[in-house]
Amino acid sequence: MEDLRQLQVTDLFLDMLTEDNENFVDMDRACRDLILESGGVPLVTARLSSRREETVLSAITTLTNLATAPAAAARARVTDAAVVQCMLRFSLSESPRLRNLASVFLQDCCTERQVAQAEQQMQVGGQQSAMGIPLPADPAP
Repeated sequence: MEDLRQLQVTDLFLDMLTEDNENFVDMDRACRDLILESGGVPLVTARLSSRREETVLSAITTLTNLATAPAAAARARVTDAAVVQCMLRFSLSESPRLRNLASVFLQDCCTERQVAQAEQQMQVGGQQSAMGIPLPADPAP
């Protein structure tokens, strides 16, 4: 994190937001494509198991953005069965932000068939794991 501060990445990002530049959207697409091409989806997916809710929310938001890629293969990587199972579990969370964001992901990024298959797999395999993605522990009541 210190390296990002030294490179002033945040300042560069904020500076770009103040410019009246239509290419900013293109940069967003370029970043998305770079993450997909460099095999970054598993790195983002791994953040779904973080104990920090903010990190999980950021990971869901990033996956939602990655799912907008025009390539069907990219969407398939982002909406893998394990990710869909994770989102189903998060959609039952007590946290409204986590519950709502997971629900948006399921509605906007997944097909009804993917959701139904993930629900069925969870019933058969139990709800405590999502095919390789360690889920965060449930908060204490």
